[in-house]
Amino acid sequence: GNHAQGVAMSARKLGVSATIFMPVTTPEIKVRAVEALGGCIELGGDDYDAACELALAFSREHGACFIHPFDNAEVIAGQATLGIELTQQLESPPGIVFLPIGGGGLAAGVAATVKAIHPQVRVIGVEPEDAGSMHAAIKAGQPVDIGTTGIFADGVAVRKVGELTFRMCDELLDDVITVTVDQVCAAVKSIFEEV
Repeated sequence: GNHAQGVAMSARKLGVSATIFMPVTTPEIKVRAVEALGGCIELGGDDYDAACELALAFSREHGACFIHPFDNAEVIAGQATLGIELTQQLESPPGIVFLPIGGGGLAAGVAATVKAIHPQVRVIGVEPEDAGSMHAAIKAGQPVDIGTTGIFADGVAVRKVGELTFRMCDELLDDVITVTVDQVCAAVKSIFEEV
């Protein structure tokens, strides 16, 4: 997805190769976008977590640098710039900010900047009910593997959130809610109806 494209583009600019691991269930449009940026794609595993294990094994075997897509302080800091952008573009603080959660990097970063600038703003994490790994982690008090996830919202289908993202989201989010696939579809539809 977006992380894969960012890594591929950065590698191209630096003149180094990037091997990107993606689940076999990744939509073709995402695979083509990464390939167009020069990334070498390795499809493997049925979900993000399995593909991540393959990437970690590859990096150990080849001495490659593994760039975690969410449980990495620098990646979270990069995601945090969205929160800065959001607060700069609004004339007044919003009452609530809703953030999608997969592994938790975007939610952690944006929550950190929004709360730093406007501590009174409620920040709510949103996950599909068939991929509610942060919801389960907060309930358990630690990251837990929730097993098989749905793949309709493939960009947030993560079985286990990161340690760092869990700590940040547990501290910064006011709540984490889950939504149905029908609610996700309705939200996407409403966006296109307004355009």
